[in-house]
Amino acid sequence: MTVRRGNKLSVSIQEHMAIDVCPGPIRPIRQISDYFPRFSPTGAEGPVSPAGQGQGQGQVPGQGTTGQPSLQSITDTSTEWDSCDSDDSTALGMLEFTLLYEKHTSSLHCTVIRAKGLKPMDFNGLADPYVKLHLLPGACKANKLKTRTVRNSLNPIWNETLTYCGITEEDMGRKTLRVSVCDEDKLTHNEFIGESRIALRRLKANQIKKFSICLEHLPPVRTSPIGSTDCATPALFLSLVEREEQRPLEERGRLLLSLQFLSGRGGLLVGILRCAHLAAMDVNGFSDPYVKTYLKPDVHKKSKHKTIVKKKTLNPEFNEEFFYETSHSELSTKTLEVTVWDYDLGKSNDFIGGTTLGMNSKGDCLKHWYECLKNKDRRVEQWHTLTNELPGSTYND
Repeated sequence: MTVRRGNKLSVSIQEHMAIDVCPGPIRPIRQISDYFPRFSPTGAEGPVSPAGQGQGQGQVPGQGTTGQPSLQSITDTSTEWDSCDSDDSTALGMLEFTLLYEKHTSSLHCTVIRAKGLKPMDFNGLADPYVKLHLLPGACKANKLKTRTVRNSLNPIWNETLTYCGITEEDMGRKTLRVSVCDEDKLTHNEFIGESRIALRRLKANQIKKFSICLEHLPPVRTSPIGSTDCATPALFLSLVEREEQRPLEERGRLLLSLQFLSGRGGLLVGILRCAHLAAMDVNGFSDPYVKTYLKPDVHKKSKHKTIVKKKTLNPEFNEEFFYETSHSELSTKTLEVTVWDYDLGKSNDFIGGTTLGMNSKGDCLKHWYECLKNKDRRVEQWHTLTNELPGSTYND
């Protein structure tokens, strides 16, 4: 509050901290956050006027008094706007992207549109931003997707679509998508700018949902390697978070498998179609994957089949089929073991992950096996999660 005493003009400490120091007369501003961009649910840009804050300080027009984001639906597209009224929430910048889950193809599409007002990370007052996606819980390196890097910009435009394959309805109910923005540095470690997390259960199948969110800081971790809650660098902080999130569920990728019992030939036809976001086993960030199958018990040890090796990929397509001669009644007592390996020349191959199907299996594996036995001569396809836990008999290649 400015108070005039005689010919002297005294300024309160609050106004003194908010004085605009540009050339010309001293002009106090209402709040520091006036310098940051504002976005209303209608898409109009510009600062929030003081008149729009009647129901609460910094409240975005069109938002209720409860502070919950407002939703708008245009045909099959809905837009979600998160509140960005505090100085802390706007300091890292904003990110716009859309999410679409296609149920019939079991795929999740994330279109990264653009970012605005990112925090400067380089000495020139700019940044070299890119966006990373992770599906949690799960092995972060196995399902990481990344956009290209936009050089020297705080308002980058990507318009790039990243796709996850093999995303089931169960995944949509329990998984979270982490969207993080980082600054690329060629000589040092890349720096973390901010992130946001979206629970996939908020999406509706076959409907595009648009997000315009304020980036947030990393969530706190329990302890650091030296027993302290403080981390030396954001890169170390990020690695600790990723390590914590890998522990609940050790996923090593996805496998699209087809099963069909052929009555005419008297046997089981196993199709190895493709894998998605496999764990990277080589130093180049890729793997050289191939798939092995066993139908057990295998007294004569003749049930082993191998696909060809696909070089330098985490999303290989095989489209190979293997036939096992067996009766329909015997299948109820047999087990199909499927393992994925990384081929290494001159040394032992690395185990990536695997899954087991049979009447003693659980979840999707049991459901897939049961559907195959129930529907003779019908081809049944299903995605399966690869884990690092398999019987020791198949753990060595």
